[in-house]
Amino acid sequence: MGWKTLDDMDFAGKRALVRVDINVPVEDGKVTDTTRIDRIIPTVDDIQAKGGKVILMAHFGRPKGKVVPDMSLEIIAPAVADVLGLPVTWVNSDYADAVADMEGDEVLLLENLRFNPGEEKNDPEFAKRLASLGDIYVNDAFSAAHRAHASTEAIAKLLPSCAGRLMAEELGALEKALGTPDRPVVAVVGGAKVSTKLDLLGNLVTKVDALVIGGGMANTFLAAQGINVGKSLCEHDLADTARAIAQKAADAGCEILLPRDVVVAREFKAGADNETVPVENCPDDAMILDAGPDSVAHIAALLERAKTLVWNGPLGAFEITPFDAATNAAAKKAAEMSKAGQLISVAGGGDTVAALNQAGAAEDFTYISTAGGAFLEWMEGKTLPGVAALA
Repeated sequence: MGWKTLDDMDFAGKRALVRVDINVPVEDGKVTDTTRIDRIIPTVDDIQAKGGKVILMAHFGRPKGKVVPDMSLEIIAPAVADVLGLPVTWVNSDYADAVADMEGDEVLLLENLRFNPGEEKNDPEFAKRLASLGDIYVNDAFSAAHRAHASTEAIAKLLPSCAGRLMAEELGALEKALGTPDRPVVAVVGGAKVSTKLDLLGNLVTKVDALVIGGGMANTFLAAQGINVGKSLCEHDLADTARAIAQKAADAGCEILLPRDVVVAREFKAGADNETVPVENCPDDAMILDAGPDSVAHIAALLERAKTLVWNGPLGAFEITPFDAATNAAAKKAAEMSKAGQLISVAGGGDTVAALNQAGAAEDFTYISTAGGAFLEWMEGKTLPGVAALA
C-alpha cells in the first residue's frame, strides 16, 4: 500500500516522535473515556520493546493557535500514564532538554500542538522544530490524517516515517473494505441529510454492488421518485441530485435499496404513537422515523449474499425508541455474520459507532473506526494528506 509500518524500522537507541489521537472527553479535570488512549498501547509497547524512546505528540480541542489552559495536555497526562502503565512526563517547554534527559521507559507527552499556530497552518518551521526532537516519525493518528498539519504532513517529509499499529490496522481494514474487497460489497449509508454525504454517495455507487440508503436521507430519495413523505425530514431541493446519484448507480451496476415500508409518527419523541405503513402510504401529517420490518428483511437478504459490508450512519432515529428497531436488527444481522466468518464488516462515524454499541453489535464487527472525518473522506475516495505523506 506504499507506506511502512513499525516492522520496517530500526528503533534501537532511537527517539520516536509518535503522533497520536488522545482527544478524549474530560469532565471536572478527569478523563471520562480512555478508549483513544487504550488504542495507542500496541504502538508504544512495540517501539519500547524494539529499544526506542517514545515522545508523544497530540492535540486536544480547538484552541486555534492560542494557549487555552483548559485544553492543556497536562490534564490528560495522568490518564495516559495509568493506561500505559509507564512514567509519563508532560512537557510544556524546553522540549530539547526534556528529550535529552529521558530515562528508562519514560514517555514524554508534548504540550497541545494546536497551541502553536504553526500546527494547523502546516508551517515548515514548526515541523522542523518538532522533527529536531526525534529520529523516526510514527503517525498513529488516522483520525487526524485528513488534515495537512505540521505534525501529520510536513514532519513526515523530514524524518524516516511509518504508520503506527493503529494507523496500519485502520488502513488495512479500509483497504479490505473498499480497495480490494471480497465481493459482493454492500454499503449502508444513513443519517439526516443527503447534502452532507454527496461525495460519499457519489463515490460508493462506483465501488459497491449494492447501496442501502436509510435515515432522513432516504426520504430525499423517496421524494425524488414522487413518493409523499409527509412532514418527514427531507431536502426537497436536492431531488435532482438524488436522481443523478440514482442514475450514476444504475450506470455502474450498483443496486440502490430504499425503504419499502416505514414507521411513522406525529411526534418526534420516545414512545410516540406510531404505525408501520407501505412507503407510498405515509400520511400527510406524519414523519417517517424508521424503516419497517419488510425493509429490514430485504436488507438482511442482501447481507446474506454479501462478502463485505461498509456501514456509515443509522437507518432511523436510533436515539429514541422504538425508532431504533431497523438499525438494531440490521446491525445484529451483520454482527452475527461477521462473527461466523461470513462477512467482513467495517463501520465508522460518530453516530454509527453509537448506534452499533446501542445495538450490542459493535464488538462482533470486523473493524470499527472511531476516526470520523478521516473515515468519511477515505470513503469519499479522497487522498488523505497524513497517509500520502507516509508513502
